Amino acid sequence: MFCKPSFWASHIASAISFCVALSACCGDDLEAPPSEPAAGESEATTWARGIEDQRKADLGDGYYLNPIMPGDHPDPTIIKEGADYYMTFSSFDAIPGLVIWHSRDLVNWEPIGPAVTTPVDSIWAPELTKHGDTFYVYFVTNKTDPVTGAKTKKFYAVTAGDIRGPWTPPLEIVVKREDGSNGASSDPGHIVGEDGKRYIFMTGGARVQLKDDGLSVADGEAGIPKIVYDGWEYPEEWDVESFSQEGPKMLRRGEYYYMVLAEGGTAGPPTGHMVVSARSRSIHGPWENSPYNPIVRTQSAEEKWWSRGHATLIEGPDQKWYMVYHGYENGFMTLGRQTLLDPIEWTDDGWFKSAGYDVGKPIPKPAGGKAVPHGIAFSDSFTPERFDLIWSFYQAGVDEKSRLTFDDGALVLAAKGSSPKDTTPLIMNAGDLAYQVEVQMDWDADAQAGLMLFYSQRLYAGLAFNSTGTVMHRYGLERDGKKIADIEGNRAFMRLVNNRNIVTIYTSPDNETWTKYGVQMEVSGYHQNVGYDFQALRPALYASGTGAVRLSNFKYSALP
Repeated sequence: MFCKPSFWASHIASAISFCVALSACCGDDLEAPPSEPAAGESEATTWARGIEDQRKADLGDGYYLNPIMPGDHPDPTIIKEGADYYMTFSSFDAIPGLVIWHSRDLVNWEPIGPAVTTPVDSIWAPELTKHGDTFYVYFVTNKTDPVTGAKTKKFYAVTAGDIRGPWTPPLEIVVKREDGSNGASSDPGHIVGEDGKRYIFMTGGARVQLKDDGLSVADGEAGIPKIVYDGWEYPEEWDVESFSQEGPKMLRRGEYYYMVLAEGGTAGPPTGHMVVSARSRSIHGPWENSPYNPIVRTQSAEEKWWSRGHATLIEGPDQKWYMVYHGYENGFMTLGRQTLLDPIEWTDDGWFKSAGYDVGKPIPKPAGGKAVPHGIAFSDSFTPERFDLIWSFYQAGVDEKSRLTFDDGALVLAAKGSSPKDTTPLIMNAGDLAYQVEVQMDWDADAQAGLMLFYSQRLYAGLAFNSTGTVMHRYGLERDGKKIADIEGNRAFMRLVNNRNIVTIYTSPDNETWTKYGVQMEVSGYHQNVGYDFQALRPALYASGTGAVRLSNFKYSALP
């Protein structure tokens, strides 16, 4: 991320203040947030329930309650194609990744399929766009050195003639600075200039021109990235993580080009991340900062949604305009950054501003659209048709998918490694505050089968079985245990309940008689501000050792 050196002192002080008090707030001299329009006629006090009782934003009474995409859906990028909307999100270390979602009303969404199935490094902040008859997803990958933290970045594109695929394998677009060093930067934003040329804006105010096919940088000086925008300077006394000017999303409307971007750092104090904007009559600048900056910013740790930022503007089916952006749910950072929908207004002089709704309360739903069936069932997902919509490998190797064998609704997973640290687990994206998962596991003599909540290779919690006993996972550590009395042979049924960050595990020999495991766990700290890596705490399955594990009867259900 791009950070201004002059902000490091305030960044460190803010981080210390947040860790000690967990109550970051804005300065006394800030203006009050906009008042909520007097339209709150919905009587709903919580979410609707959809498939498997998963929470659902559409309240069924003409209102919606954020998030529109529960669970880890960060850095949303969205396009409109006729009456249809398509959106995808950062997938980071999950392969398959960049799942495309479809909607016709901006509130109800259905998955189509992944745009990336080829293993690459961690995928950050994509850009979904259409140029001519071709759909593009631009993204930058980051490979982090485990010792120094230094990141190696690569800029890629995948393309498709049909949004539903097939998508091409990732093609690297090489970007070089004037000195020949790597010029790839995170968070690409695509736009066509008044000259008809294609441009990519990137983190830190950088811009580079592409060739007409959009698959390589332009020749000569135009293909060298240059800093064209310095960002908006917020008050130094604000509690933020870092300057981190990032996520430029580009729009041409009327006589202006608009740049919508994030500042303040994506996590850290809840008041840090924000949406800001600038505009120009030319793609070449100069860029004028909006008088309404910040367009969006969490102003108190008491609010429902923290760290709101990384917005894209979109016109709704009612010809009104909206932002999609991400935020952390207060008390549930473990779920990752979830996608919110927030109405905006255009002013007479061509700026846009928030419409002033409280995004933690019901908001009038965009009119004129048609709801698609929202979400997807996670249960019984070990089939070739459904697997890639739900499951991903964490940091997949080149031949990772060869470990999978589908067997009449069951999944045979070849063993790898010795623990969650090196086994490349299977992960899925749960978005409920409370839920349970169940699975039947049959393991070979020298294999180990585990069910857990997985944040990263350094942070996870759960339980595993092997032929000699059990292994408890907690704090990202392993503790060997004895056999559970009624579990005989190499078969066990497991149930993991995550009830608002309290984890309880049950085991059964027959899927009928259940025994509560003797250790419960509290996992509310398994998130970005503790573990880094921009992940979420997800249900996960793994097979380690040698041989294989057969997984079957997978069930998911949200809890009240």
